[in-house]
Amino acid sequence: MHIEPRLLDFVALGIFVVVAIFLVYLVIFIHDIPYEIAKKRNHPHQEAIHAAGWVSLFLMHTIWPFLWIWAYLYNPEQGWGVEKVAVEPSEEFREQLKKLEALEQKVQTLEAKLEEKEALAERKEA
Repeated sequence: MHIEPRLLDFVALGIFVVVAIFLVYLVIFIHDIPYEIAKKRNHPHQEAIHAAGWVSLFLMHTIWPFLWIWAYLYNPEQGWGVEKVAVEPSEEFREQLKKLEALEQKVQTLEAKLEEKEALAERKEA
């Protein structure tokens, strides 16, 4: 059985095209993994992660690991996992707050006296 060499060239070209298409699809699929993670976790920045994944293709994949980390940082139950710490005001702050309240009281008293004097002055003019 004799196979035409030209036919083998076309078979090799076909295999090459199929493998090239498969590799392109594989690269796109791999670069969408952080986006899929973000979508699954209902990440608030999932569209930014998706866009950055495409940018990563043009940056020779340098930011792709950071996108993966970014997608995993958000936890749907806990959010970003940042703890809220209750801070007690210092003694100095409490003293300053008392001084401020005293000054506000004095200002209110002075405003009331000023209004009384203005009212008296208007009565005298009339």
